[in-house]
Amino acid sequence: MLIDTTLREGAQMFGTSIPANARTEIASRIADMGVEEIEIGWMGQEGLEELVRTLRDKRVTCDLSVWSPCRTVDVYRAAGLCIDTINIGLPVSDLHIAERLRTDRDGLTRMLRETVGLAHSCGIRRISIGLEDVTRADQDFALSMARMARELGAVRIRLADTLGVMTPTRIAELVRFFAEGVDMEIAIHCHNDFGMATANAITALEAGAHWADVSVLGIGERSGISALEEVAGHLRLVQGYEIYDMNLVRGLCELVADYARIPVARNRPVAGGDIFAAESGLHVDGILKNPALFEPYDPARTGAKRILALGAKAGRGAVRTMLRQVGLEGPLHSLGSLVDTIRDRAQRTGRPLSQGEVQALAKHKECLDGGVC
Repeated sequence: MLIDTTLREGAQMFGTSIPANARTEIASRIADMGVEEIEIGWMGQEGLEELVRTLRDKRVTCDLSVWSPCRTVDVYRAAGLCIDTINIGLPVSDLHIAERLRTDRDGLTRMLRETVGLAHSCGIRRISIGLEDVTRADQDFALSMARMARELGAVRIRLADTLGVMTPTRIAELVRFFAEGVDMEIAIHCHNDFGMATANAITALEAGAHWADVSVLGIGERSGISALEEVAGHLRLVQGYEIYDMNLVRGLCELVADYARIPVARNRPVAGGDIFAAESGLHVDGILKNPALFEPYDPARTGAKRILALGAKAGRGAVRTMLRQVGLEGPLHSLGSLVDTIRDRAQRTGRPLSQGEVQALAKHKECLDGGVC
């Protein structure tokens, strides 16, 4: 269901260089998560043969694939890597065909025949054709390329929203168009230029796509692509697919963030350090009563921690509930004084007060019946 391309798309992120030993570690952790396929790099990249050998020695059992341009020389070299799948990039928009490949539709058709035919004859187990910039292409022409690839022995097409211009509604229509037009596995490669990548990937899977490309933290060209932790998290934690081990995600994100030299924002979905932190009165009160009121899943399922504090947005309900949990409870008239003190202290210190600080403050002020200083 997921193709992780951290080591190919992710490694293309501006200013990012992932050394050989790190590639092995990253790929191993992704495999341990349960991801079904890892795109380990692109043809022409150094160290691919050694990386494949090392991963096989480490008993990595997921499919290993490599990206190749639509050139026979690269396909031939890929056949010597002992990979499971070759992902051949085939630009199908007229702009890319003319400006990037310097050919026309007939020329592209010849390139497709030559490369897929060679890959098949070389014994590569699975051939995947990436229809690049398909979201700006003539759809009927792109479909004809997919059908030709199928006749030549390819088993999968990879629909690339190269500039990230699609919306979930349009991506669903695109997937259905190809699913109805050709009998092949369908993969989706969604860029994040307008913040749609994760939503588009999940929607594409729901619309019938078999695969979605992801990368750790969504790193890649420009704004990147669909994020592994977000897509896998939704599949596991919301949709109930018992496939991916989400307990490994946070460490994996931290590892990749170091090599990509990017911070993991504290409010980043799934991986952020403060996504289960709350200080507003309404939310703290609700979480203390029942975490399911304001938490989409148990933080322990991803190795995260719940952080509850009270600050300038504290309310009586949250303070009362927090104190009741430790056996402290007093009259409502005295509670108001404590709330005012908490708000004032938080304003002056510029941070919320922890549960322990609230408890100590309550005792010190003797604002609870029977309280002890």
